[in-house]
Amino acid sequence: MKVLGISGSPRESLTTDPLVQKVLAGVECEKEFVSLKGMHISPCIACLGCVEDNVCVLEDDMADLRSKIVEADAYVIGAPNFYRLLNGLTHCFLERWYQFRHREGKAVAGKLGVAVGTGGGETQPPADNIRTFFEYNQIECIGTVTAQGPAACFSCGYGETCRSGAIHMFFGPGTKITPEITPDIMKQPEQLEKAEDLGHKLSERLKQYSMAT
Repeated sequence: MKVLGISGSPRESLTTDPLVQKVLAGVECEKEFVSLKGMHISPCIACLGCVEDNVCVLEDDMADLRSKIVEADAYVIGAPNFYRLLNGLTHCFLERWYQFRHREGKAVAGKLGVAVGTGGGETQPPADNIRTFFEYNQIECIGTVTAQGPAACFSCGYGETCRSGAIHMFFGPGTKITPEITPDIMKQPEQLEKAEDLGHKLSERLKQYSMAT
């Protein structure tokens, strides 16, 4: 049994990466963590080039990830919230799973998944998006976990003065950025515990599946 963890954050992540990794920490079988940061993954172009053999014909970094996806028995997929949706990089990655759906393709159907969502404000939308994606691909989502991270406004250099940024939105004008108000996953022990518990739960389900087969 193998679990594949994917973080779809496009930058060095302070929240998405460690939350996905925390779920993997509870997994008691072979596991692998992959960050999509820096990868080139185009959106699905609906060319139908994958209909005959369920293999996408686009040539980018998704081709190297395909074997990892097919070989895994379960997935932990995490994404940050961009405009109340999962971010574009993760969306492109998930769109390309369309290659597995043709003619009752079973490369991913029947497997298990955990959805991970993060955000500077709302954290649930990307987790809900991933859960819906799992449903479309006949992957059973055994749970979701979310955590709040620092919006880009905390580190862009203009957060204290920008009137349209997260600092003004969440805390009001004149707020100074301090460690006390900066979201940090390590300040959210309940979410870290929930993440690791989901990893244990995923392991138990995989053990049951292994014994049944």
